[in-house]
Amino acid sequence: MAELTGSEILAKSLKNEGTDVLFFLMGGPMLLAESSCIKEGIRPLDVRHEQAAALMGQAYSRLLQKPSVCMAASGPGVINLTTGIANALIDCAPVVAIGGSSPIGQNGRQVFQEIDQVMIMRSCTKWADRVHSLKRIPEQVNNAFQHAMSGKPGPVYLDFPGDILYAKLPEEQVDWSLSGRPILNARPQGDPREIERLVAALAKARQPIVLSGSGVIWSRAWDELKAFVEWTGIPFYTTPQGRGVLPDDHPLAYLAMRSTAFREADLILIVGTRMNYIITHAAPPRFNANATLVRIDIDPDELASAPRKIDIPIVGDCKMVLQQILAALGGSPTLTERFEPWRRKLADGDAAKRAAPGANKAPDGEPIHPLRLCEEITDFMQRDAILVVDGQEILNYGRQSMPTFTPGHRLNSGPFGMMGVGLPFGLGAKIAKPDKQVIVLHGDGSFGLNAMELDTAVRHKIAVLVVISLNGGWTADPKGEKPGRNLGYTRFERMAEALGCYGEYVERAEDIRPALERAQRQVDGGKVAVVNVVTDYRARAATLAFSNYMT
Repeated sequence: MAELTGSEILAKSLKNEGTDVLFFLMGGPMLLAESSCIKEGIRPLDVRHEQAAALMGQAYSRLLQKPSVCMAASGPGVINLTTGIANALIDCAPVVAIGGSSPIGQNGRQVFQEIDQVMIMRSCTKWADRVHSLKRIPEQVNNAFQHAMSGKPGPVYLDFPGDILYAKLPEEQVDWSLSGRPILNARPQGDPREIERLVAALAKARQPIVLSGSGVIWSRAWDELKAFVEWTGIPFYTTPQGRGVLPDDHPLAYLAMRSTAFREADLILIVGTRMNYIITHAAPPRFNANATLVRIDIDPDELASAPRKIDIPIVGDCKMVLQQILAALGGSPTLTERFEPWRRKLADGDAAKRAAPGANKAPDGEPIHPLRLCEEITDFMQRDAILVVDGQEILNYGRQSMPTFTPGHRLNSGPFGMMGVGLPFGLGAKIAKPDKQVIVLHGDGSFGLNAMELDTAVRHKIAVLVVISLNGGWTADPKGEKPGRNLGYTRFERMAEALGCYGEYVERAEDIRPALERAQRQVDGGKVAVVNVVTDYRARAATLAFSNYMT
């Protein structure tokens, strides 16, 4: 029987795990592995920076709720993955990172690009390992996929020394017994006693809310969440990353009353999200100090180490626990009438805020206010569009004003606050769902971090619409006193045209919509489009401060 190299065994193993796309940047010692993946029918998607490969994988995983694979060359190549991999860790995305490394047979001799990559990766992954045996490559690849998806999802790393990749082994000696072993995908139920306590607490509550996050997306529990919210009549809110699990225009989404609901709720049900700075740790004064706090999470450590006491902790998969709760409520009268005064209060307040003079209306005039840009995109985009927003001011304005109606179709930097995710996220999302409209709304500063991925989009014919809020630099600066803030008003659309994209430049508000429509027609024809919109450098979004300092 023929001999196989370690590279060929790796490629076959990845194929057996269901890998259909490889996000990578070519280089040694991975060249044979990359060629072997292509021979196995895995789609090659080579990028201009390894960081982008990891970010594309993250978006691909979020949209499909499955592992993705990125690959990099040894030394600097692998290290360039780490920022994207760290973002995937904080965002709980199952990215499988594969890295080449210096030959293990010459370890310690200061050979080319020798550095302990496994140690580096352990700090930003759920699990990291090095391959020593060709025979066990299929097993270790399967282990990587299992770890990426088990419990709370997250990125993993597998290190391949160059001499392992090019060594050969008779095919009959390779142990394929665990290759393609189905991912466990465990869905633990919650403790029935805690379910009973929750049902009893709901019976006593007068002003409850649901606050959900990305765990609902990873668990694909949006149908159960919708059934629970509609059966009980409880108002719901989501984290920025969890948008779309129920449409933002749902009758029980009183978005303009978010702060009031948090402050006055007497029962807070947190579903599939961490109690981190995004929700200010569910702590007073933003949240009612006397509220009953209920939390559903698949990770027991999250519940055990929560910064605020959890009155009713339920360890389990969101989908399964919500099914348990629905079953427990099934034989009792609906709670909808009980919470009607609470809903009416939120609905009246929401309507009053939206009807107030100037409310929910973007300022007119030039330079264009970022809210006006957000409004034009909102009115233009399709209901099931995938919206990626990346930057500072534009991200904050987008968070306030731009809705999402489909589970998982809202992407931003997430809790890690990484800039530069926009274009790579958009490309990964379009690969995952090629039939959906993908719009990337970038700040001009964040765009520059991975702007060369426009070349990737053109080469691979990944047709997305990129809109840039061009306010001349990082963040708002009405007084012109922030060091390093100014970047100038770069004609990014011209750069895009040089790379093969369609470009538009906009300075007047009334020209935004026509430019978007022309650009989308180009996208529909298979071309990448960039619309560069000059916005007001003085405009500062009044949103919650996520840290004790602000830029």
